[in-house]
Amino acid sequence: MILFCQKEPQQGTVIKEFGNTYEVENPDFKTDLENELKVVFDVGRSFGDSTKVNPLMNTAARYLNMHVNAGVPFKNLKVALVIHGNAANDILKDNAYQAKFNIKNPNTDLITALSEKGVQIILCGQTAAHRKITKSDIHPKVQLALSAMTALVQLQNKNYKLINF
Repeated sequence: MILFCQKEPQQGTVIKEFGNTYEVENPDFKTDLENELKVVFDVGRSFGDSTKVNPLMNTAARYLNMHVNAGVPFKNLKVALVIHGNAANDILKDNAYQAKFNIKNPNTDLITALSEKGVQIILCGQTAAHRKITKSDIHPKVQLALSAMTALVQLQNKNYKLINF
């Protein structure tokens, strides 16, 4: 059996605690090491386990780690997360999360680490209003937008490419 990548994931160099990746040796489709790689992740769901990090949010850490590990200069990476729907719970401060799920928010450290590396984390204001989430309920590094649609369009107008899982 010929493997194209290592068997075990490696810890990232940008965000060490999250976003483990695999090294892919000599890919046929080469990674652009020169241009900016601007991406916005549309994060509209959780996965039903309030004790685990939202894997869609963790993808932002993987994106940063994997590209820097592949040789893309960190300054060429621009990343944003637009949060809406059920994922809105994942950006709550620990006390608000505790009130809903009786545990500390497992995403708090990830949100902090991402924001420290310049990742924009944006909450849909329509989701927040519908779910009665106030500005004081959300992690202090999360920005509030008019809507997820507004944030997604504005970021795409600035040449961010949409990734939606």
